[in-house]
Amino acid sequence: MSVRQTSAAPRNPPAPVPRATRLLPEQHLRTQSDFQTVRQAGRRHQCDAFTAWWLACPKPASIRPDRPLTSRPQANASLRLGVVASRAAVGNAVQRNRAKRRLRALFRLHQQKLPPDGDLLLVARRLLNGLPWAVLETRFADLCRRLGNAR
Repeated sequence: MSVRQTSAAPRNPPAPVPRATRLLPEQHLRTQSDFQTVRQAGRRHQCDAFTAWWLACPKPASIRPDRPLTSRPQANASLRLGVVASRAAVGNAVQRNRAKRRLRALFRLHQQKLPPDGDLLLVARRLLNGLPWAVLETRFADLCRRLGNAR
């Protein structure tokens, strides 16, 4: 048996993500106008690993049909996420993809701590990939607390 054959041992497939923590398609910021709306009308919160833009959305009863605030597909849609990792801020494609995966994982694990109705845009910074996971979770928990107090 060659070295190549022994190193190609079958891997165990990753455990499925529980449905409660999945990022559903309706939880994504999709269009450029969605991202622009959150950046222009939202509140900015910064830390050394990422910048967060939060735009609280009104409850369905307070939405006026003649003045929509965002391009949401439905008025009662809850929390939505957008993730940005630029080449200038984060680095090459491998680093950008890792940064986006880490930000999406933070959101999935802690979305229940965020206010229920709003759009969150997370912009990765260079330091994001260098920080341990526990530190990132602490920073994201601080963000969740600030957003919860800002209601």
